[in-house]
Amino acid sequence: MNNLDPEVARDPDHLVVYGGRGKAARSWAAFDTIVGALRSLADDETLLVQSGKAVGVFATHRDAPRVLIVNAMVVPKWATDEIFWELEARGLTMYGQMTAGSWIYIGTQGILQGTFETLAALARAEFGADDLAGRWFLSSGLGEMGGAQPLATTMLGGVAFIVDVDPRAIRRRLEGKYLDVQATDLDDALARVRRATEERRALSVGLLGNAADVFPEIGRRNIVPDIVSDQTAAHDLMVGYIPQGHTVEQAARARAHDPAAYRHEVQTSIAVEARAILALQEAGAKAFDYGNNFRTQAREAGVAKAFDIPGYVPRYIRPMFAVGSGPFRWVALSGDSADIARIDRLVLEEFVGDGHLARWIRLASERVKFQGLPARICYMGYGDRERFGHRVNDLVGSGELTAPIAIGRDHHDTGSVASPYRETEAMRDGSDAIADWPILNALLNVASGATWVSVHHGGGTGIGNSIHAGLVIVADGTEEADRRIGRTLHNDPGLGVARHADAGYPASLELARRAKFRIPGP
Repeated sequence: MNNLDPEVARDPDHLVVYGGRGKAARSWAAFDTIVGALRSLADDETLLVQSGKAVGVFATHRDAPRVLIVNAMVVPKWATDEIFWELEARGLTMYGQMTAGSWIYIGTQGILQGTFETLAALARAEFGADDLAGRWFLSSGLGEMGGAQPLATTMLGGVAFIVDVDPRAIRRRLEGKYLDVQATDLDDALARVRRATEERRALSVGLLGNAADVFPEIGRRNIVPDIVSDQTAAHDLMVGYIPQGHTVEQAARARAHDPAAYRHEVQTSIAVEARAILALQEAGAKAFDYGNNFRTQAREAGVAKAFDIPGYVPRYIRPMFAVGSGPFRWVALSGDSADIARIDRLVLEEFVGDGHLARWIRLASERVKFQGLPARICYMGYGDRERFGHRVNDLVGSGELTAPIAIGRDHHDTGSVASPYRETEAMRDGSDAIADWPILNALLNVASGATWVSVHHGGGTGIGNSIHAGLVIVADGTEEADRRIGRTLHNDPGLGVARHADAGYPASLELARRAKFRIPGP
């Protein structure tokens, strides 16, 4: 229900949460059946959900997950866009994206923190700085994922210039204070960006337009941003990227009239934008791909050097993944924002030596508007997640928190995903496409006693391109929950350490030697 709250979901009437067509349930009839099953579920039963549809309640035991979810799995030979969406149209499956179909999407804050971490790592790696003061970032997309870009940039003291073709997306980001101002035209936008950059003043500017028009024009003017990227939902060509020459409404009509011709127009526009990004990169901009399958679509459209744009995970995030750190989140089931404020204080008290984490928690508490149930997210690593979970459970048990807390994470995490165009791109040992790890992750979390566990296909890179797993553990203040939390929040990031140790990352091997799990062999 929280995933489909109108404050949270992109298109709740059609069960779409985010990421193009990522849904929380297959149909409204399926939604009603799932909710009915959850309301009557006993403490020793487990509900099975097959691609957004409840298919059975089975007797298990109290420490077993209450729900097991699998979304969008297709036998590999049939794992193409055309076949999948035909099966989806027949009501046989559902695209769960990452956290939509696993019911732990928390609105734009979920990607905001990941974008913040990416840009902070970029600032350190590319500019030798702790922030983006005096730098500007050109990108496109203000949807459920891309909408985080302007606020993440200004939280780091930089200037964001984000292009979007949908006036509703711009208006929504202005109203939610994720975006500061909307420019009247390109000249106005560039003037605002220039002034703010010169003054080292944080600012985010939105422009109504198409990136395939705007990016090349910026290049023609010999203007070079410090950073350039794209965060449209390019993994879903039919709804995630609007081609040149179309408004959102015109695109919908063209899509319905001639899908094949429309798809060709989309790929043509992606190619234009990709060539513009490559030209800006050649001129000195720090370009990166945000794992939305943009490069693959561009290469298929004829841009041979599309993968000269580096992926953000191998370039900036993998050192964190290697030591079991990734996007970790919690949700106040009370609906009371005071519970999140108390946990914010807990983090600041418990992790006093982590200045970067403290900076994020303070900024988030000041600047993030909750969508749906109050929630928070941060990058937290192996060992720290377990410690945090026990402390939160103590606060629930003592009554300092007024209701249980759902603790989960993105599927985009240290050991829970195989995605050769994003999380596992350019692995040290060449294991980019090995998909055993997310399945092992899900199985381990079931054995550890997570409250619900999910395995999905596709995520943010599209059908055929990734397998990934998620989990949620509920802290209800009981001793039983505390034992489950200890196992789950130790083992889940621990597998990420093991996965990277197996690939030969020195930091992972060293951490594994000190960890409370064994890696067999010499």
